[in-house]
Amino acid sequence: MTDANFTRPGAVDLSSLSSGAPQGGGGYVTAVSEADFNDLAAKSVQHPVIVEFFSPRDPNGPAVSDALASLVNAGEGRFLLGRVDVDGEPRLAQALGVQAVPTVVALIGGQMAPLFQGTKTREEIAAVLDQVAQLAIANGMTGRAQPVTGPAPTNGNGEAQPVANPRFAKADAALEAGDFAQAVREFDELLKETPHDPEVIAGRAQSALLDRSATFDALKIVERASQNPNDLAAQFDAADLEIINGRNEEAFDRLLGLAAESDADQREEIRVRLLELFEIVGRTDAAVLKARRRLASVLF
Repeated sequence: MTDANFTRPGAVDLSSLSSGAPQGGGGYVTAVSEADFNDLAAKSVQHPVIVEFFSPRDPNGPAVSDALASLVNAGEGRFLLGRVDVDGEPRLAQALGVQAVPTVVALIGGQMAPLFQGTKTREEIAAVLDQVAQLAIANGMTGRAQPVTGPAPTNGNGEAQPVANPRFAKADAALEAGDFAQAVREFDELLKETPHDPEVIAGRAQSALLDRSATFDALKIVERASQNPNDLAAQFDAADLEIINGRNEEAFDRLLGLAAESDADQREEIRVRLLELFEIVGRTDAAVLKARRRLASVLF
């Protein structure tokens, strides 16, 4: 799920958008403004967030909007749908590279993945959402979205089901507050109890990426990495930016190429960062599996 609109430098600069509380929309659907987009993005570490960019002037838009809202609400917490009126939020749409309506993207672990542009049938939209759910599971996401209004989701017996693993309550609270550094510390505490828990490892990696990227200036990062090909910090930032923009193979190639030319100490730093990025993308992702093989050859 990639698109040129979302991979150019500066297309995803969440640090330029201030935070605030989401506005109501009903069920698992909420209206999103520039002021609260960061809060919405933070929730994508716990569960997938679908973002629909629409215009009230689009005559074909309501069919897509209705289908999305119906399918997301039927998922009872598998997703949260954020709806952005591009006429009312032109700066947000421009910052995220939206050039047509409707445009629908997914946020997973802070990463943006384009889903589709233009009209789709309900069946086609359902298939896309199923792919998003599978990707979330592959990345170890087990959290559930909280309903914007109405009762909490229930299981088949009519019993209320938890919206997230209670072990992650403190980390989730930090993420909700946009305190990504604190979320990293909370996951570190969990790792002391269960050092090999893949869900904790992935949560820690995703939180660390959100923390590092909170003050990113995409254009400056690209320029600095280009001018300083052997600067480890500059290349780490550039790789983070590529991961955020869904350019996973480029990020891996960047760091693997640097590792092949580095000394033993730098190779270890690169190895640790790559393993963290592998967790963010997902252990079963084809690009990750390929990069793991290449990393082994570089190290040994």
